[in-house]
Amino acid sequence: MAVSYTAVVDVDGEGRNGGHVRSSDGLLQTSLALPQELGGAGTATNPEQLLAAGWAACFLGALRRAATTRKIRLTSTTITAEITLTHGDDGEFTLSAVLNPVLGGVDQSTAEELAHAAHQICPYSKATRDNIPVTINATTATA
Repeated sequence: MAVSYTAVVDVDGEGRNGGHVRSSDGLLQTSLALPQELGGAGTATNPEQLLAAGWAACFLGALRRAATTRKIRLTSTTITAEITLTHGDDGEFTLSAVLNPVLGGVDQSTAEELAHAAHQICPYSKATRDNIPVTINATTATA
């Protein structure tokens, strides 16, 4: 298997609570802060938001690919990704995800079929498969 691309990102400081993120090409530079819900200032992004953004972008690409291979024309695609951090009774943290794609130009059945196919194609979905709970709620865009 040939390598297509490798992203390189450095994080320094206090990590999720006061760290700084910088990609090797300089295009991604941001600070990190705990969200207010976890007792932080909430003044910067956090790892869960970054995961949600990456997964959502990748998933939309997978949706488009699934539609193209099936010769289905989508008129629009949007997605809301929710990444939840849970603190268990055992003291450990875990993640769960909800992906809410909205597809235009197709009926509900086709939207669900394409979302299922995208979940098989998307590298983020593959990486998390059987590791965290994932719910996919595909819907159709209203005109």
